[in-house]
Amino acid sequence: MSEETPKRRRGRPPAKPAFVPSGRAADVIDAFLEMMAAERNAARNTLTAYRTDLIDYAAFLAKRGGSIDRAGPEEVEAYFASVEGRGLKPATAARRLSALRQFHRFSLDDGLRADDPTSRIEAPRRGRRLPKYLTEDEVEAMLRIAAEALTDPAGKAREKRVVRFMALLEILYATGLRVSELVGLPLSALAQDPRFVLVTGKGGRERMVPLSDPARAAIARWLGFRPKGLLAKQAKFLFPAGTATGHMTRQHFAQGLKALAIEAGIEPTRVSPHVLRHAFASHLLAHGADLRVVQTLLGHADISTTEIYTHILDEKLRSLVNRHHPMAKSPRRTS
Repeated sequence: MSEETPKRRRGRPPAKPAFVPSGRAADVIDAFLEMMAAERNAARNTLTAYRTDLIDYAAFLAKRGGSIDRAGPEEVEAYFASVEGRGLKPATAARRLSALRQFHRFSLDDGLRADDPTSRIEAPRRGRRLPKYLTEDEVEAMLRIAAEALTDPAGKAREKRVVRFMALLEILYATGLRVSELVGLPLSALAQDPRFVLVTGKGGRERMVPLSDPARAAIARWLGFRPKGLLAKQAKFLFPAGTATGHMTRQHFAQGLKALAIEAGIEPTRVSPHVLRHAFASHLLAHGADLRVVQTLLGHADISTTEIYTHILDEKLRSLVNRHHPMAKSPRRTS
């Protein structure tokens, strides 16, 4: 009997081979990504996303008989018309435009072409989605219940886990770290000055973030419980664990937050490490912090990312006007 032909999965057409740039187009894309990695310290995820975007762009141009290194403004406009037709989210379309702009500016600066075909392309409008965050009372309730667990006699058997969780919670609300930054904090992050934590964020960018007194106290308490005699892979982390990375996982901490939310009477779907990061930023702004300061503390490379919190500033301005403007205090007289 002859070999059986592999059966095709019912209901699924055969996958089309992915477009692969070649020749000069491939060389220019590779050169651009190498520059982004070496000179701008772009994160791996950013480089992967940009490569995907540029390959999609190159595939579109190839179908029209064009090339990524020779595209003009009309080809760029046609590409974004096709992107809109595919129903991509505005945020995705905006990222693709950013990738194309940086790519073509790189080509211009390196003398690979004499113009920038993206210069007249407008960015797609992005709807502003307000971040989810907890009120100050809700965060205080979570901190209070977490602190009460430290004095609960029934919790002595799990005291180490409670102390560790309290340290994580206090650090997160005091600093607004990304959860990956938080669980992966090295011990060396606290070495320079105990009043600050040195954080290595996206793209390898470092920032110093001040610690609150409660966070510093929680860290000091945890260091008294932190295991000794750890493996080399685990020993360098503030929150070591027997995982592939050597530190606590994001998922484990997120599960603890949801359990705490239930105890505090808060809908657990409203609570996550990222929501507490938003709470940190929103509460700072509500108490008068400058948007640029918050940008620095959060580790945002671009102020436009931090501007999602301007709804807090808008509310502050409205309250100030209502409290202090003379026309807001008494009804206007009508003749």
